[in-house]
Amino acid sequence: MRRMFGFMIGIVVGALVGGTVALLLAPETGDKFRNEIRVRGEGFVNEVRRAAESRRIELTEQLESMRAPRADS
Repeated sequence: MRRMFGFMIGIVVGALVGGTVALLLAPETGDKFRNEIRVRGEGFVNEVRRAAESRRIELTEQLESMRAPRADS
């Protein structure tokens, strides 16, 4: 349990240090950087929604074909 706790602390500290270094070394201003992150995030969310909708349609069609009565030979 102690090793797991130490590992989790290491992850949190590493993320904080990495985020701080990234912000300090970013070539753009904070406003431009935040705007770029927001735009990329919105694009990612839209892409995930499109993929989920496509998969939902595909699964609905498969379910309907499985429910359809079969023609016996």
